[in-house]
Amino acid sequence: MSTLFLRTLRDDPADAEVPSHKLLVRAGYVRRAAPGVYSWLPLGLRVLRAVENVVREEMNAIGAQEILLPALLPRDPYEQTGRWTEYGDALFRLKDRKGVDMLLGPTHEELFTQLVKGEYSSYKDMPVTLYQIQTKYRDEERPRAGILRGREFVMKDSYSFDLDDDGLKASYDAHREAYQKIFARLGVKYVIVAATSGAMGGSASEEFLAESEVGEDTFVRCVESGYAANVEAVVTPPVEPIPFDGLPQAKVHDTPDAPTIDSLVDWANDALEGTYSAADTLKNVLVKVRAPGADWELLGVGVPGDREVDFKRLEASLEPAEVELLTEDDFTANPFLVKGYIGPKGLQDNEVRYLVDPRVADGTAWITGADEPNKHVVGLVAGRDFTPDGTIEAAEVRDGDASPDGKGTLVSAKGIEIGHIFQLGRKYTDAFEVDVLGETGKPVRLTMGSYGVGVSRLVAVLAEQWHDDKGLRWPREVTPFDVHLVIANKDQAAVDGAGTLAADLDAAGLEVLLDDRKASPGVKFKDAELLGMPTVVVVGRGYANGVVELRDRFTGESTEVPVADAVSAIAAAVRS
Repeated sequence: MSTLFLRTLRDDPADAEVPSHKLLVRAGYVRRAAPGVYSWLPLGLRVLRAVENVVREEMNAIGAQEILLPALLPRDPYEQTGRWTEYGDALFRLKDRKGVDMLLGPTHEELFTQLVKGEYSSYKDMPVTLYQIQTKYRDEERPRAGILRGREFVMKDSYSFDLDDDGLKASYDAHREAYQKIFARLGVKYVIVAATSGAMGGSASEEFLAESEVGEDTFVRCVESGYAANVEAVVTPPVEPIPFDGLPQAKVHDTPDAPTIDSLVDWANDALEGTYSAADTLKNVLVKVRAPGADWELLGVGVPGDREVDFKRLEASLEPAEVELLTEDDFTANPFLVKGYIGPKGLQDNEVRYLVDPRVADGTAWITGADEPNKHVVGLVAGRDFTPDGTIEAAEVRDGDASPDGKGTLVSAKGIEIGHIFQLGRKYTDAFEVDVLGETGKPVRLTMGSYGVGVSRLVAVLAEQWHDDKGLRWPREVTPFDVHLVIANKDQAAVDGAGTLAADLDAAGLEVLLDDRKASPGVKFKDAELLGMPTVVVVGRGYANGVVELRDRFTGESTEVPVADAVSAIAAAVRS
């Protein structure tokens, strides 16, 4: 350690918000170069490479072949699939000196597809799975949490090419199993949830989420049935239509100073017979939407008043279109939109597309805006008084909601996305017309799967899940060194003995970090706890009595081991 490129810090970095960010910087594993961009120092790089190796071994085990594509990519392939536009502001775009558009790769479906098209032409070459472990670039709007969400990150992305859907399913299942093995070896606590495909396209899609309170993904699960899904992928159980024959006609009421749901409920309970709650009101939220290559258009979203619109669910439902909230200028340009009093009739009279939550089923009656200041309509019946243009999954998902499988209720939790697998189908092979000659002599269009693992993010996830109040604690599969050997005695015999022990451990095939600095034992012990090697060996005062101390960083247990037996005892602890 006296020559290791390492400086530990006593204080948390000012910009750090989550434990992994604080600890990885304090322990000298990474250093910030720019917002969302980090340098990997020797210890951090060792962990990163260890994670890479686990991923590589399990990918190789399913017959995938490693290649490496460029990170600097031409525009044309992404233009051909529409993703040059669909990725929006998240894409790093640049021009070369000749003015030609380029991008920094966020993901590589296009390049892999073109590569296979150029190399393979017969069914005899299939199936094939290719992968790479490579740096990706996405211009995150708010890069935060250190390497958990950066603008530059290391990812494993693999792509399967099959002759038919049965082959795709087999490739998908092989990746799913490989991912379970990867995360089991790394010691990650995770769940597999149903997910949306987003800009990737395709049909079946699942996410692997590491359970963490600092996660940016919310998922729900049903304890009774085992159902689990990212909130964006939750489908509201359908509501059966209700006969509306005999229901009273809708009536407009003066509702002075009731522009909010709470004030509207207070008015209803004062002015109308019965007891009303926010669930009896219909909230209409206005946004503007722009499909790729199209102009902005207004969209009304109706949800029960006791629920908020979840913007991530809304975006997922409308992808690849962009979505934004209306500005004051938008309201000024559309005077029929009366803030706080917007109703379905005003939207449809002005040809604004109107989508509703599935709970707004035919026959359900609502209190909602009457499109005039200080006026609401009571008893507006869906299917009788207004007909929406369709349904949309945009309302928040809450604990206690019915599970989509009908076998219980949902509870929510936070997670960090560490893997995502997609059955892409033929989106990309259609775009590039990737055919091979089939067994019958006719061309066969290949079908694809896409599979990603956040390699650098996994380093942060392990730091999140395994740290304690003293510092990092690395699982043995990824620890930078097998043994952290601390010289805690200035006696020359102990110093020489530690050097001999380090050499013997090295000869036994163990990687050793030797703390030979002139620092005090207290400083060395604090650094050992901060750095997080699972096995710490102390050559201290007991050395004069022929023993060294063996500490377990996970359990905190400490045992004394005779010097003569130290190598075998330490090797046994490391390999246990």
